[in-house]
Amino acid sequence: MKRDIIHVLILLAVTMALGACEKFLEDNPTDRISADEAYSTLSDLRLNALGTIYRGIGGSSDNQGLQGTARGVYDLNTFSTDEAIIPTRGADWYDGGIWQNLFLHRFGNVDFTGDTWNYLFKQVLACNRALERIDAFAATHPGEDVVELRAEARALRAMFLFYAMDLYGRVPLFTTSSPTVQEMKLQGRSAAFRHIVDELQAVEYDLLNEHSPRLGEYYGRMTRPVVQFLLAKVLLNAEVYADDDWTDDQHPDASAMKWNVDGEQLNTWQAVETYCMKIQDVGYRLADEFEENFSINNEESPELIFTIPMDIYNYSNRFVYQFRSLHYNHAGALGLNGENGPCATIEAMRTFGYGTDEADYRLGLTYYCDEVYHETSFKAISLDDGSPLVYYPLAVKLDLSNDPFEKTAGARMHKYEIDLAAMSDGQLRRNDIVLFRLADVLLMQCEAMLRDGRAGAEADALLNQVRGRSHMESRVATLDRVLEERMLELAWEGWRRNDLIRYGLFTRPYTDRPQTEADRHGYTLVFPIPGETLTACGSAQNPGY
Repeated sequence: MKRDIIHVLILLAVTMALGACEKFLEDNPTDRISADEAYSTLSDLRLNALGTIYRGIGGSSDNQGLQGTARGVYDLNTFSTDEAIIPTRGADWYDGGIWQNLFLHRFGNVDFTGDTWNYLFKQVLACNRALERIDAFAATHPGEDVVELRAEARALRAMFLFYAMDLYGRVPLFTTSSPTVQEMKLQGRSAAFRHIVDELQAVEYDLLNEHSPRLGEYYGRMTRPVVQFLLAKVLLNAEVYADDDWTDDQHPDASAMKWNVDGEQLNTWQAVETYCMKIQDVGYRLADEFEENFSINNEESPELIFTIPMDIYNYSNRFVYQFRSLHYNHAGALGLNGENGPCATIEAMRTFGYGTDEADYRLGLTYYCDEVYHETSFKAISLDDGSPLVYYPLAVKLDLSNDPFEKTAGARMHKYEIDLAAMSDGQLRRNDIVLFRLADVLLMQCEAMLRDGRAGAEADALLNQVRGRSHMESRVATLDRVLEERMLELAWEGWRRNDLIRYGLFTRPYTDRPQTEADRHGYTLVFPIPGETLTACGSAQNPGY
């Protein structure tokens, strides 16, 4: 049974309201214990100052967590893209039109974009509070070494700022738990980008080369390879993040940007490659089989870099994606529950080669397609009328109301091994949720080399490591093939929007999604900032909203 190393039962809750900066940053903790008790030793400091932050990486309700829950970071990054869709199915999944608006890039009509903003800055606030408590402890305990704790808190704060900057463009860069209105002013995206890189570089060597997903003292914690992954990811998107005007169709040249990496001046693509190689140098390797990364006991995978710890008894984190996706009868046959909603797009099915003789090996590991069978008995699952349940991947469209395939259109999420012992309708389970892994690192390194003009055998080898693990034929690496491989390898992992924007393809039209006027002007490359924040803190809205 997994044991909670960082997350403890007594955590200091942080809530954030919407009305004004004071309300927006209001602290309403519950189950509070005294500071003398909570922070009397270095061990208590780690548990109680950092515990609430680590707990908040996952979530047990809507809008919370980087992954696992609904109506938050993951949904904004997934159902706005050509990877996945939540079609309207008659009376199901209309929900005031929010899922159609998300897919169609009518982001001003998606009512949870503000809740996602509030979640991310609640976490930033918690990081600032943790740093203040660490500093206060250090002042009264001069013999204690708090360097690693400070580095964890700063790295976590930079991670949440990265997600916020990626989604919203402009963000505040406050560093206290009680910022002034002036400190809450939104900063240009390029300033936020540089700040995030500086913070991650500053703490890299204050953290240890521990494998965070493994059970033990560092399970679920921020370690040096996690920071190096974030540095590679942030820098790979430099041309997007260094651009303060995303509506003018012009971008800075990442090749001309210079970065100090361990005392050496590197261009952006060289820096990305260096951070990717650092991760490989400390023993990460691809799992022997693709599916090991998503198994019930996936903490054993040598590929995983950062995960959200999951366990039926020790954690409250939820994983709702299969619960939302599976047909009611499919989930019910497994002793779980299902909401019969999200599915793959036609574009995704074409990328995976569905219905052809050249289908990718990962198709059946990533999606449920066609006739469905029980995971262990292998008996066919039936509809209410006794006929076989069949998913029709190519019948999907944005509005399926009154369609013959209203309830059965679309390939459904498979990827994570079904935990038949799961509780809470299948949402409380044992598979750790994958955030960062080595396959992504190899593809980032390959892409950086190609963007740096270094196509050839070395770049090909990186691409084909990933493909070879899934028994697919080798290819010559090109940027288009790297993007295709990223969908094949990373579908349902929350990176598609990030990838498409970097490739300049996020706003293009595709099946059931015409290009909007806002898309043509580039407005939809970021989401709107909550109006309450703008009113209270005196900043202008992102263009187009």
